[in-house]
Amino acid sequence: MVDLPQLPDDPSKLAREPLREQIRQVLVEGLLSGRWQPGERIVERRIATELKVSQAPVREALRELETLRLIETVPNKGARVRAFGAQDMAEIYPVRAGLELVAAQLAAPRLAEDPSPLEREVEALRGATARGDVTDQIRHSVEFHREVVRAANNSVLLHTWESLGVEVWTALSVRWLDMELHAKAADHAQITQAFRDSDPAVGQMLSDHVMNYVEAALKTHEGRR
Repeated sequence: MVDLPQLPDDPSKLAREPLREQIRQVLVEGLLSGRWQPGERIVERRIATELKVSQAPVREALRELETLRLIETVPNKGARVRAFGAQDMAEIYPVRAGLELVAAQLAAPRLAEDPSPLEREVEALRGATARGDVTDQIRHSVEFHREVVRAANNSVLLHTWESLGVEVWTALSVRWLDMELHAKAADHAQITQAFRDSDPAVGQMLSDHVMNYVEAALKTHEGRR
């Protein structure tokens, strides 16, 4: 049986994290752990039985993963894991880089005044790197970028950025494509300093930082073919 994340004691917290979202987390963890490989079917009924839930929230969770392009529905065959390749990164990362450029420009005054959210993630990233904890490196690297987008104070921008599934795609690119993790604390510290200094080029710095990752990843992929 696959355990759902523990339900909170406070009902208000449960409302913020519906059953669909908990099932989505379980499915994503299954993808990251290698339980399901690219091309493999994910049987809705089997998951519902394992989790002791109805099929409806499982179906909803699978639809969300399909929106992220992690799952594809095949007529008469159900859901299966998409074959993920370097081309997916080549399509996703320029969009992400563009969003973060705009986010940085909007967030610059706020982060110049108070860069502490970024500083916290840089320190956490340093610690994760020192421990060799790849999971935490991914988490804090992505959270650094999320803090920039949050600081832009634009709900449409944040929703669009979140819809890219940045953390999931980063983790899957490391696992499935054997890409080198681009989560250097020094890079993020440099960007943080640019926000502190109100550097007008900070948006381009952040955008280039994102694109450098995918460009290096694509070169690595081409070199291994």
